[in-house]
Amino acid sequence: MTGVLLGLLLFLPWDAFAHVFPDHSDPRVGSEIKDAPSSVRIWFDGQLEPIFSTLQVFDSSGKEVTHQDARVNEKDTAILEVSIPHLPPGKYQVNWKALARDGHLTEGKFYFTIK
Repeated sequence: MTGVLLGLLLFLPWDAFAHVFPDHSDPRVGSEIKDAPSSVRIWFDGQLEPIFSTLQVFDSSGKEVTHQDARVNEKDTAILEVSIPHLPPGKYQVNWKALARDGHLTEGKFYFTIK
């Protein structure tokens, strides 16, 4: 019995059990930018499920500043994006939650600053 289980574990596609993690973003993590972006995008290292994958941007007072249209990109399901209005200078916090195709949820946050 142990041998059968070990054999199954060796031949399972481990990629199927991987969580997704951010690869890069626009604006970049911790960046200081001159011009306000019209959207925030995060590229992940795997495919996302649209349901439960979210992206929010908050100003320094904690108010959400997005158009609340966070979505997984239809053409590239490894991209999570949200549009934002023209923002004044300040520090902004991006919170994200990403549901991988295998059902594992990861989440995180980062900041960017508009000068």
